[in-house]
Amino acid sequence: MAKYRKLGRTSSQRKALLRGQVTQLLANGRIVTTESKAKEVRKIAEGLIAMAVREKDNFEEVTVTAKVARKDKEGKRVKEVVDGKKVTVYDEVQKTIKKDMPSRLHARREMLKVLYTVKTGAGKKAAEVDLVAKLFDEIAPKYVNRNGGYTRIVKIGQRKGDGALEVVLELV
Repeated sequence: MAKYRKLGRTSSQRKALLRGQVTQLLANGRIVTTESKAKEVRKIAEGLIAMAVREKDNFEEVTVTAKVARKDKEGKRVKEVVDGKKVTVYDEVQKTIKKDMPSRLHARREMLKVLYTVKTGAGKKAAEVDLVAKLFDEIAPKYVNRNGGYTRIVKIGQRKGDGALEVVLELV
């Protein structure tokens, strides 16, 4: 017996399909797909969520000093002339950042192996969504007191074209 479904695709196609569906599930909260694909996506998604729940508080906050360019009212950098050259003016600011512990950093990199980058909006104003941060900050806190079972499969009937059983895969 196989450990996974082949889904009638080559390994590279199958991996790309599953990565795409896991990414969309975590970005949107639900997807509509066939039952066999949903069962495979569920395995991967639940593993990522379990990893996020395990490592969600495994960081320390560190205060760092950073140089930031001073900007005018229009958002352009302020420049002043020094020795006949225009030089950008920098201010030092204190920032508090989250510094991942080694196990959380490893978990973050394992998640990045699976997840694609997601953009919101259209055209040039599309902003990238950090799905790993969303997993740690939004999704993991919801499931802290839950031992597995982070997703739900609801059957919605047969697809019109080929009669395949369609389901909704959603985060609980």
